[in-house]
Amino acid sequence: MRGRRHNLWVDAVLSCIKASANLQVTSVFGIAQMEQLGNEPAQQIEVDPAVLDTDNSDYQSSGYDTSTASLSSSINKYVFENGRRYHAYFGIDKNPLPTDAKEQERLDLHHEIMFLMFNGELHKSPLKEPHRVLDVGTGTGIWAIDMADKYPMAEVIGIDLSPIQPVWVPGNCRFEVDDVETPWTYREEFFDFIHCRNISQGISNWDLLMTEIYRCTIPGGHVELSELSVSSHCDDGTMKPDNGMKRFTDLLSEAMVKIGRPPLTPNRLRELLEKAGFVDINVHNVKQPVGPWPKEPRLKRIGAMVLLNCETAFESYGMALFTRVLGMDAETAQGICDGALEAVRNKNNHIYNYLYCAHGRKPGGEEC
Repeated sequence: MRGRRHNLWVDAVLSCIKASANLQVTSVFGIAQMEQLGNEPAQQIEVDPAVLDTDNSDYQSSGYDTSTASLSSSINKYVFENGRRYHAYFGIDKNPLPTDAKEQERLDLHHEIMFLMFNGELHKSPLKEPHRVLDVGTGTGIWAIDMADKYPMAEVIGIDLSPIQPVWVPGNCRFEVDDVETPWTYREEFFDFIHCRNISQGISNWDLLMTEIYRCTIPGGHVELSELSVSSHCDDGTMKPDNGMKRFTDLLSEAMVKIGRPPLTPNRLRELLEKAGFVDINVHNVKQPVGPWPKEPRLKRIGAMVLLNCETAFESYGMALFTRVLGMDAETAQGICDGALEAVRNKNNHIYNYLYCAHGRKPGGEEC
């Protein structure tokens, strides 16, 4: 299943990225280099000079095409705002990102991006033969499904606020609807591996969550936390102070702090694991280029996929937080999202953000 679906994403991205006469795009997927924090500074991504050969400032004008078990009815409760569908069953403020079909497609695409950024792996934890795996905030369930394929000996459970997962899944994979910020019903020392990815926008009580994660992890089991940075970075000075993406991430960070869910940093991820009691902690960060501006062909491919993801990502992350928390009207909020998209479409802006990953092991027992 992984290989078949992955090839479909290959075909989709190849069809969406059309090179101009002066720009050759290879068919090899890009894999961002993992860099452990505390070592040498991250290597600067080299800009492809061919991207700047034409006078046009945006990618599209330069030759790129970037367009493109039953549950009760109460659990399927949603609210609609600004043309998007949001979760409501556990409270409309539990998850500020939409849950509609457009967002599900974006989540699946970003899963493929992060799979490539992790060197073609689903996790960084040193797993051997896990028997029970939990995916916290599973979203569309795509990570859990891939894990079930990779480890057929394991029972893989995905848990989320909303029932947006597919029905047809591997026999060793299932999904549950629940709020992970309440005491868990799983018994103590139950899971070999617990995985959390990009859930910080929906978590207010990390202490409770990490306490439950530690309680339900077997001795010798692993836990992994991965989060995107809510920040914009540039190594060559092409991102000006008024850059649209920078403005977007600054406002998004402000909103998250205001609701008590500040963006997570590498140090904070390490702190969460250490405070819970995990050991052998490793923290990595990966540069995620926004746009196909890198010279290295594999990073170029990742950047192109990220740019495609941005078509809906800014609106998904920003609209609810800007209107509900920062008090903007819908038109102003949409303008900020549009400004961010315009900025990353400009091939003269060489922007990236980070994917942070921290993983650790519960003391005792044998590694799983």
